[in-house]
Amino acid sequence: MDKVIVFGSLNMDLTIECPRQPRMGETVTGSGFLLNPGGKGANQAVAASRLGADTLMIGAVGADVFGDALVTSLERAGVACGRIHHIEGISTGVASITRVGGDNCIVLDPGANHVLTGHDVAVALEEVATAGDVFVTQLECDLEATWEALACAHARGLYTIFNPAPAVEIPREVWPVIDAICLNETECEIVTGVFPGDEVTTRRALEQLASWGVEVAALTLGAQGSRVLSEGGIIESRPPAVRVVDTTGAGDTYIGALAMGSARGLPLDETVEWATCASALATARLGAQQAVPAADEVAALIAARR
Repeated sequence: MDKVIVFGSLNMDLTIECPRQPRMGETVTGSGFLLNPGGKGANQAVAASRLGADTLMIGAVGADVFGDALVTSLERAGVACGRIHHIEGISTGVASITRVGGDNCIVLDPGANHVLTGHDVAVALEEVATAGDVFVTQLECDLEATWEALACAHARGLYTIFNPAPAVEIPREVWPVIDAICLNETECEIVTGVFPGDEVTTRRALEQLASWGVEVAALTLGAQGSRVLSEGGIIESRPPAVRVVDTTGAGDTYIGALAMGSARGLPLDETVEWATCASALATARLGAQQAVPAADEVAALIAARR
């Protein structure tokens, strides 16, 4: 089995439950404060590892308590952390998350996540990557470093999975080095100009992404599951019924499962089923990394659905 290599963010998540989002200048009493390891890159690495992939993380943290805790969390999940830089003089990334009715909004201070350059990632890939490995990245690190990292990974024969979050306009020259893209409804509207509000607009958005050269375009639709377009057509995946507690880690769990399936060489429809069930299970638990299910939990759920 090939391995999964994630270049991305590591953040400490500070989350609190609120009855509603406060208005500007208003204080709202909340409850259920949690301090959890997060960051989209780290979350996706944990998901890939827990679901059965040999996983390595490339990233940066500050030389502080939060940074040490984040690396320890990754190591406990089985992620190789030898390519995580500990940077003096800059803080570890922090995300402030407000949970309202199972959904969330996030304010992010990237800190050390913006330190690494494309050259830093290229050096790491030269040391650890082999053709056929799966490379995963997002947009919580420096943008130029991310574009360069995608190009380097693709040139080395890695299968590139890109999660454009938080979404920005993607330079046209980047599209040829993206093999698979996974994004949610909001990100889809920013990237394609099309909001996937129904089946017609969902197909239009997926076809737009495919026209830019990606082999696989995956669109996550919350409670409606996901739609995935490839040369074989559109795969429609509906999630199992769960009691939703917190959606924070659902999208990252989905992407980690896509990476795991790609690394294991699973058929795309089977990979999507794993991603759908794993992300649904993650919504039934609080937090990001701690909410990621183990492979045997997902396998049991898949078996029960058949």
